[in-house]
Amino acid sequence: MANTTFSGPVTSTNGFVGGVDATSAYVQINAVAATAIADAADAINTANKVAGTIVLDTTNSRIMVALGADATSDWAVADGSATVTPS
Repeated sequence: MANTTFSGPVTSTNGFVGGVDATSAYVQINAVAATAIADAADAINTANKVAGTIVLDTTNSRIMVALGADATSDWAVADGSATVTPS
């Protein structure tokens, strides 16, 4: 297994954008309102979205995971309780 040392923020080509604080070992994810997640025209759905993209729904206090890369691809609640289809 390879190891890499870096300092944030980190942007990858597969959709992960986040920051890493090496002193407290946490990863930051995008925090957005439920209305943005449900809006196919919002940047959260049109820029860098890939299957597996993770966001925090600040309206409902839940983690959402993109199921596809299209602007209208569903977002699933991380616990599997529901999905949101942007339109």
